[in-house]
Amino acid sequence: MRPLSKFKSRFTLILLALLGILILLVLAVLMNTARQVSKQTKAQAVAPISIDENGVLNNLSQSIQFATVSSAEDANLNAEEFRRLHQLFRRAFPNVYQRAHEEIIGNLSILLTIPGTQADAQPILLLAHQDVVPIAPGTEAAWTYPPFSGAIKDQFVWGRGAWDNKSNLMAQLEALELLLKSGFQNQRTIYLAFGADEEVQGLRGAAQIASMLKQRQIRLHSVLDEGLLITHGMLPGLDAPAALIGVAEKGYLSVEITVKAVPGHSSMPPNPGQSAIAKLGKVISYIDQHPRPLQIAGVARELFNTVGPEMQGLNKYALTNLWLLRPVVEAQLRSSDASRALLQSTTALTIVQAGNKENVLPGQAQAIVNYRLLPGDSSSAVVADLKTAIGTLLSEAEFSVRALPNAVEASRISSHRSLPYQILQQSIKDIFPEVVTAPGLMLGATDSIKFEELSDHIYKFSPVHANDRDLQRFHGTDERVSVSNYLDMIRFYYLYLSRASRLE
Repeated sequence: MRPLSKFKSRFTLILLALLGILILLVLAVLMNTARQVSKQTKAQAVAPISIDENGVLNNLSQSIQFATVSSAEDANLNAEEFRRLHQLFRRAFPNVYQRAHEEIIGNLSILLTIPGTQADAQPILLLAHQDVVPIAPGTEAAWTYPPFSGAIKDQFVWGRGAWDNKSNLMAQLEALELLLKSGFQNQRTIYLAFGADEEVQGLRGAAQIASMLKQRQIRLHSVLDEGLLITHGMLPGLDAPAALIGVAEKGYLSVEITVKAVPGHSSMPPNPGQSAIAKLGKVISYIDQHPRPLQIAGVARELFNTVGPEMQGLNKYALTNLWLLRPVVEAQLRSSDASRALLQSTTALTIVQAGNKENVLPGQAQAIVNYRLLPGDSSSAVVADLKTAIGTLLSEAEFSVRALPNAVEASRISSHRSLPYQILQQSIKDIFPEVVTAPGLMLGATDSIKFEELSDHIYKFSPVHANDRDLQRFHGTDERVSVSNYLDMIRFYYLYLSRASRLE
């Protein structure tokens, strides 16, 4: 056989082999996708829950009218507004306050204890917070209705706190009031903890409540706090709303980087790259171009495993075949700020300070870098990696790295296969049968992380519907909750409380 003929023959064999491999891979993808079964629980029929719509809406409206803005520095800021809110609780929920033992913690936070009939059973804890964030100066006129009006208009309740977090708080109390009024007897003790400073780290409220329960040697069966939402259209390829249950939350770390140089007069600058500002610029550029690694693992992997079978189109094949298509999925996820935040410890350059006079070369320049840490990524590892990286750019004498004192490590991951999770998931599904439920990662901070020593089952979920436009209202202008959503929130907490407070 001539050499050219041999080459053509070998080339044909290679093409056939590659085609065969491609066909096998396609068949494997199709078969693997076909084998995936839904991990969704079936909705169960539940008895109708009679709610006094006007009464509950009026109570929520009144709670929003109290401007319970908290402060990290001033524990007594707006204290009278908080106390007026407490008076509303006592007036609006007589059955709760007849059965509950109330304790005021840290001056303004509340712990309500409703004893269970089985004293030896582990209690459950529900969290919500009374405080709200302030209105951004200059934006008051942009609100459709005044931010502390609690207006009930256009099938919404409007105002600061309508979403974060007075709807959760009031819905919990409304649900418990209805249960107790019906003669319900909880077997497990129920704790309701309402912090007054969650928006400013919760050190006076949730932290003190957790410490007090620990001193009393209380071990909690489960904890439910605010958290992830019922999202619409935010997971590409998923037509149904997604009710994501936070099984963990990210940690928080801010690092101060100081770069040093010889100060002097601007008329005699040093060689290029040797001023403090130039050195810091080099460090900032490096940090910005070298983020923490992105990984489909942990909570993110469980989320994709759960929603994958519910997806439509190409996304279904991609998420159910990560063994082959992981690079494609990662490339798509990198393009979105929200999905990157789910898959990596994020790096944000937030503050830069250098110099105080236009003709003086500063002796140092500083930057603050804020990290939100994935579970498993520690603050000590981040600081160590940062020092090593900067050490490749500058000498040891030219820089220092310091972790600021408000660091919080990422939480543990609570099981999405546990009985407490199943109770929560079933309660969501029964009130919102159209949703897909899945474990998720909370990107922000909640009070619930303060209770990690007291329970292995801590979940972060708010039964609030949200799309992209709604998310802009969170801590922003025109915060609101729909009337129908709020009534469903009460129904959800009614069902969840009745189930979680029973022995299995």
